[in-house]
Amino acid sequence: MLTDLQRQRYADVLWWGLKTARQNRFRKGDVISLRFGLPALPLAEVVFQRLIDLGFNPVVRPMLNAAMERSFYQGADNRQLGFVPPGEPELYGRLNGSIFIHAPESLTHLREVDPRRIGRAAVARKPLKEILDQREQAGDFGWTLCAWPTADQAVKADLSLKDYSRQIVRACFLDRRDPVAQWQEIHRQATSIKRWLSGLPVKTLHITSAHTDLEVKPGENRRWLGVSGHNIPSFELFVSPDWRGTRGVYHADQPSYRSGNIVSGVRLTFARGRVVEAAAEQGEAFLRAQLAMDPGACRIGEFSLTDRRFSKIDRFMANTLFDENFGGRQGNCHIAVGAAYLDAYDGDPATLDRARRKALGFNDSALHWDLVNTEAKRVSARLKDGRSVVIYENGRFAH
Repeated sequence: MLTDLQRQRYADVLWWGLKTARQNRFRKGDVISLRFGLPALPLAEVVFQRLIDLGFNPVVRPMLNAAMERSFYQGADNRQLGFVPPGEPELYGRLNGSIFIHAPESLTHLREVDPRRIGRAAVARKPLKEILDQREQAGDFGWTLCAWPTADQAVKADLSLKDYSRQIVRACFLDRRDPVAQWQEIHRQATSIKRWLSGLPVKTLHITSAHTDLEVKPGENRRWLGVSGHNIPSFELFVSPDWRGTRGVYHADQPSYRSGNIVSGVRLTFARGRVVEAAAEQGEAFLRAQLAMDPGACRIGEFSLTDRRFSKIDRFMANTLFDENFGGRQGNCHIAVGAAYLDAYDGDPATLDRARRKALGFNDSALHWDLVNTEAKRVSARLKDGRSVVIYENGRFAH
């Protein structure tokens, strides 16, 4: 597990992430949500003390444990699945920040639950997310999240708990005397690459690897995002493309644990922007149910690349936060089926009404599911003048 000093450094990095992720400055008296899995209490206590010392008003929300989640999704009727507690919309309308510490006791405890029930609960809470999206676009809300080592994650990643903890420490630079300085330097380098990518007049991106041959259309009025403080760790640079321009085959060679289920060997075939064929070596029924959650669940909301020079993550971690930032020998790319990030709009996202979002091809869904490919790959950009340039190869950006 993490030492006292490492937990203090983790809190330092989370505060850096939170204030970096928000456009406007925080002020004393701001309301900060602190959510955490129960195994992460040792870190939550340190973060809570830090928020108090900074003059904020923390709202503490421990997450349901595995037994309670199983009871809810197996036993709740439709009204209970769609229940939103009184006062939640009002609270979300007042939140200035959110810190979430992911610490699952179990990764497969919901494997016997009908995926449609999980989807129904997610759809019911989508309006709360929209409140936070609007506040974030106005600069009044910021969020960050991180992970805490747990025994089941370590088992699923085929690591001892000690080695799993060591991976988290290395990935977040908690073994450095000043981890915040390291994050600031990566932020500086990533900002330079994002400016280069956003300045290219790209018509389409072509991603090729051993089992992937996919074309993605970034779309008009887009900018690349990433290393923004939102996720700790985060090394990916990504864009929310025009979903209508997606075609071809995408393969996710990394397994994915989601909502108590494991899915591996995913193969998606896109035509006219939608998944028209979906297969998986494991968990195919769950995959298909997720893609049918709502009309946007079978469309792309994100395309992402991670440069291996930034990321120290070189093992499968059974945790999307780490796996989508895998560095290793070849870096990674991933797509997310489901919701787009409106921050990828090259302008003021607050001005994007529903009609404008639709016209620009920003996807809308209650789902956002990252599916990771770690194969050796080349990503070429076909520019609007007809030229083709390689932007990513051998696990690194060409910039």
